[in-house]
Parts: sequence; C-alpha cells; structure tokens
Amino acid sequence: MSMDDFIGGKHSVMEALRSGRSVNKIWIGENAQKHLIGPILAEAKNAGVIVQTVDKRKLDQMAGDIAHQGVVAQVAPYDYVEVEELLARAQAKGEAPFLIILDEIEDPHNLGSILRTADCAGVHGIIIPKRRSVGLTATVSKISAGAVEYVPVAKVTNLAQTIEALKEAGVWVVGADVHTDKMLYDVDFTMPLAIVIGNEGKGMGRLVKESCDFNVKLPMSGRINSLNASVAASIFMYEAVRQRSSKR
Repeated sequence: MSMDDFIGGKHSVMEALRSGRSVNKIWIGENAQKHLIGPILAEAKNAGVIVQTVDKRKLDQMAGDIAHQGVVAQVAPYDYVEVEELLARAQAKGEAPFLIILDEIEDPHNLGSILRTADCAGVHGIIIPKRRSVGLTATVSKISAGAVEYVPVAKVTNLAQTIEALKEAGVWVVGADVHTDKMLYDVDFTMPLAIVIGNEGKGMGRLVKESCDFNVKLPMSGRINSLNASVAASIFMYEAVRQRSSKR
C-alpha cells in the first residue's frame, strides 16, 4: 500500500466522502475535538464507512508527514482522466474550454494551490506529464483543501503532442514565459484556452514553449524576476475569469 492511499485533515476527508470517492475506513484520534469531527462522523455513517478511534501515535504513523488534525482516511487512489473528458466537461457546461497545463511542476504545495484556485476559477481540468512531475498525492490533496475531488486531472506521456492535439481541437495554447514581449493583458482569454505554467526553476521546456500559440508574461517591476508557480498560475486564471465574466 502506498502512502498516497491515506489522506488526512478534516477538509480532505470530508470532501472525499461528499464527492462519493471510495473511502475504505476512517481513523479518528481519541482526543479529537468533537465539533471538528462531528460532521465527518455523520457523513461517514451516511456512506456506511467504518470509523475507528485510535491514539494519536497511530494516526501520526499512518499519516506520515500530512498534518491530519486528528482524522485520517484510507481511500482508493485518485483516478486520472483522459484529455477528451476535460473538453467534454466544458461542452457539457456550455463553456469555452479552460484548461491548465503544468510542465513538470515538482512541488506538491504548488500543485495543491493550483488545484484550489482552479476549482474557484471554474477551470475544466488540469493536464500534467507522467514524468518529472508531482502527481495527486496525499500532500497535494491536503493543500488543495478538497479541490482535488472536483478538478479532474489528466496525465499524459507527451505534453508537446497533447498541445498539438488540443490546437487541432480548436483550443488556443498560451504559455507563461518571462522571456517574451507580449503581456498577459494583450490576449483574448475568452476563447477556448489552455494556459501552460512551467517548472518552478526552469520554466517551460523548449518543445512545450515552441508548441504554444503564443507566450505571454506578467508585468514585473520588482528586483526579483519571478513569482511562485502557483501565484503566477492564479493571476493567469483570474485574468481569464475577469475577461470571461465581463463578456457574458
């Protein structure tokens, strides 16, 4: 059993129960605060999930480095989806596709934060590569505060090929790149769109960058010429939200 079969924290466990994901069992700490745990117990009872009370040491052991807040659940691993399902999701909502492509994001905190913002911003899905990229781990789930249950993630072998396929499907692909002249605000984000965010240190890979329809940058006036990947992703997502909401 891998570490990722365990999730911890009241938000993560609650959203896993609410979203109908298969939860095998829940462990609650002996001295867990009743007002925090009450809703989880009620939801678990509804779903027919076994709940066991254990001492805190056992929880710490199961959760590893996840801050569990006195509650840990064993769950089925996350299901990744196909890219086509992300486009179908947009179509079902009658919206122009809005996707995020992450080129080798390695920090689970960045992926968790991006999932959380993506959920708020109405993103239809996220695409990540199979190699050199963080996947849907327990830490990502915890940082996303449950958003991991609602934002589908596709895992692909070759990002550049996936970008070409998206372009053929009528999606415009915009890369976030500090070394370009075009500003974020000069692009129409109301069209079918995929935004590419590159690796925390290296940015986008060369092939991915060349596959984009255009690359744009954020205005930067500080001495330090970079923003955290999840912060940059948030600014891009909310520029799309702003443009799309004013167009309605």
